[in-house]
Amino acid sequence: MPPLTEDAFFQTIPEWNEQLRAKSIRAQDLTQAFLDRLDRIGPRLNAVALMLAKDALQQAKTVDQDLKRDRFRGWLQGIPFGAKDILAVAGRKTQWGAPQFAEQEFKETAAVLRRLRRGGAILAAKLSMIELAGGGGYRSAGASVNGPCRNPWDLSRWAGGSSSGSAAAVAAGLAPFAIGSETSGSIITPCAFCGVTGLRPTYGLVSRAGAMALSWSMDKIGPIGRTAEDCGRILETIAGGDVDDPGSAKKSFRFFPQFAPKPAAIRAGYSRADIEQSADPVLRPALREAVDTFGALGVELVEVSLPDLPYTAIASTIIGAEAASVFEDLIGDGRIRQLIDPHQAAGLAAASEIRAVDYLRACRIRSLIRADFARLFSKVDVLISPACFWPAPPLDEPLDRAASVAGKRPAGGLRRLGPAGNLAGLPAITVPCGMAQGLPVGLMLVSRPFTENQILALAMGYQAKTDWHKRRPVL
Repeated sequence: MPPLTEDAFFQTIPEWNEQLRAKSIRAQDLTQAFLDRLDRIGPRLNAVALMLAKDALQQAKTVDQDLKRDRFRGWLQGIPFGAKDILAVAGRKTQWGAPQFAEQEFKETAAVLRRLRRGGAILAAKLSMIELAGGGGYRSAGASVNGPCRNPWDLSRWAGGSSSGSAAAVAAGLAPFAIGSETSGSIITPCAFCGVTGLRPTYGLVSRAGAMALSWSMDKIGPIGRTAEDCGRILETIAGGDVDDPGSAKKSFRFFPQFAPKPAAIRAGYSRADIEQSADPVLRPALREAVDTFGALGVELVEVSLPDLPYTAIASTIIGAEAASVFEDLIGDGRIRQLIDPHQAAGLAAASEIRAVDYLRACRIRSLIRADFARLFSKVDVLISPACFWPAPPLDEPLDRAASVAGKRPAGGLRRLGPAGNLAGLPAITVPCGMAQGLPVGLMLVSRPFTENQILALAMGYQAKTDWHKRRPVL
């Protein structure tokens, strides 16, 4: 096979699927090409935690045998991908981004990776992440055993966290798609910073068995791809009930965007103040144009706002208390001090002091938040908001600096949709919607639980009218 062109590394899942089924390319050749790219460019970005070349090529050989006999297993068959190092692979290192677990191995592979393997997808590498998925909070982009993950659009900028390597790898064409995880922003933020499409599914839709726990009532696993359609194809493969995940919703997902309401039938809630006051000024032109594009598609735009509640504090209390329980031994024996970011170590240690009464109060308020969203979604179908209110920060800048500056601006109506939506377990998708000073800008769509087809279809309609998802960094 002749070498792939640079453009080819940025093809979508349907494009690769068509070529593999037509036998114009072999899974082994495709996998080797991406392995070479991962090996060549991955270290420049600090995006790779572990290469799985031997395993990947062995599986690719089996896939080619199936394809030769016209045994088609789905849209992802023969396509290599990467997975956040939060997910276990049997007999291979799973570091969770932390030095304490540099040699850690598990006997079983994570459920989501087993589902992908059954669908014929080929795991080529485990991708870098913020240590312990950012539990306890962190101030440094370098809070990872793999080093600070660099943004492919500007190597002096951060890729975002905690699914850093997953978003950076897709953005740089190191993998056609990747799997990330989110507790409170860990898929949406890096995808927005890196200019790729990321989907946070409804809580419980994708099994977390075999994934590191951070907050068992908020952890979610989801896909990162080039397009909304890519994310829908991936979600169809990885979703489903699992008795090994106590939080499983015991629901499956079928990707049928054609049956979702058309844009002209959708009422979308948004807040102009989110753009004109809360967002960094450099992001505002792109965000304005994106919202106007949804209006041009026929979507009815309605001004809405969230009730005035301390969403970030509530999420921090719940995540902190549950993380302190998960890492009780690590905190108790002092190994927590081996974390790279001392702020994060201190945060986890402090979380062990959260009182039961405070945790339970936060859980009660969380029930009120779910009820508030139910009332809001009786008036609108979708919520539209900036995915992040500032651009990717420099690697050497404390990560709380941009948030601090943004926090001094007047709060918009949906300013806290990130933590609020995660508390309620709502699905969300972020799509690239522009550029600001050479860096991507992202827009987020949020909807009711288990209505992924609705936001996927709306995002697909947006991407049919724009080409931001087709832009790629020059490496």
